[in-house]
Amino acid sequence: MMREAISLKRKAQSNSIWNKFRAFSFMLLALGFSCSSTSREEAKEDAAGNAWTVTVSGKIGHPQTEGQITIQEIKNGTLGWQDTIKVKSNYTYSKTVKISEPGYYKINFFNKQVVDFILFKSNIQINVDGNDPRGFVEIVGSPEIDLIKQAQNIMQEAERTPAVIKLGEDYTKAVQARDEAKVAEIQAAYQTELKKSHDKLAELLKSQPLSLGTINLLQSNALDRDAYSHVYIAVADKLKKEWPDYAVSKEFTTSVDRMKVLAIGQPAPEISLPDTTGKIVKLSSMKGKYVLVDFWAKWCGPCRQENPTVVKAFHKYKDKGFTVFGVSLDRSKQDWVNAIKQDGLAWTHVSDLKYWQSEAAKTYNITGIPFSLLLDPNGVIIAKNLRGGALDSKLAEIFNKKTN
Repeated sequence: MMREAISLKRKAQSNSIWNKFRAFSFMLLALGFSCSSTSREEAKEDAAGNAWTVTVSGKIGHPQTEGQITIQEIKNGTLGWQDTIKVKSNYTYSKTVKISEPGYYKINFFNKQVVDFILFKSNIQINVDGNDPRGFVEIVGSPEIDLIKQAQNIMQEAERTPAVIKLGEDYTKAVQARDEAKVAEIQAAYQTELKKSHDKLAELLKSQPLSLGTINLLQSNALDRDAYSHVYIAVADKLKKEWPDYAVSKEFTTSVDRMKVLAIGQPAPEISLPDTTGKIVKLSSMKGKYVLVDFWAKWCGPCRQENPTVVKAFHKYKDKGFTVFGVSLDRSKQDWVNAIKQDGLAWTHVSDLKYWQSEAAKTYNITGIPFSLLLDPNGVIIAKNLRGGALDSKLAEIFNKKTN
């Protein structure tokens, strides 16, 4: 299928809702739950307005005679407090929870079926099968999960348009004919179609009142952080004003503040590290050329696999005003120098040999490699993580414009 093949290609180039969801929202979207349009019941607020008493209730289609229902908080990626819920004789249950901020929760039915959900100011119903891990789930009254479902529908509708279906048919023919140029053309057209749904999703998220559903979708990279940085920034600004003290707000706004440092259009932060001879070299000394800032290491398999592509681009465009600034996260100088020689990396290299504790890695918030940024001659970021043919395509676009 074209969609499957293209989604694999997108993993290295963009953060799609299909392949970059965090575990929580992925579970919500994958379970096949339904959302009711019935009116929501607001939770009871305490006198000071600092906490809410929320009721979680529902019906169980196939209650079990063994085991129990448990509800548990998920906080900072770990499991928090846990409590049990008694099943009533009519196969219903109800639990009152006092909360002071929006949060993630997990409800386990007899160790047979688990449902993740978001809880804040609305009482919600979670109706389930109760005996099947992938059985029926209906969540009623949760504006956050309603929003996630809307996002899912937008992306699913995009995959069912006549244009995308036709692209799928053309893609199959191109693959069978081994027409690589046609395959690339169709993939580009697919990305154009996909952007329409991403634009629609961006408008939806910007128009929503503050919601943990919005935060969850953005943290899950439902929208590409570079292409839609304005959405991330707008939501972060709202959080700082309206939810300044909530833990989820602080986590999200901190990540967006880091993201802004490396956003397209921003000047790249300075890097000042020793080269292989011990001489301090600054990234700013490369100004005047297009520079690929390439974070890598000898021990990084994907980095080594990508090196031939970078070598090819370097030799093709070095006389036109392009160079590479390699930043190694190695610990051993010998390993670093040997890898440079083995892979034929004939450009400037720097490293403080501090592994993930490298000062440059901290400045650039590096959590995985390979990671690269393309800078213009003024040191401004113009692209990120150009893998495979994408690097050559971007450089060809740049230097063809300069010669025309």
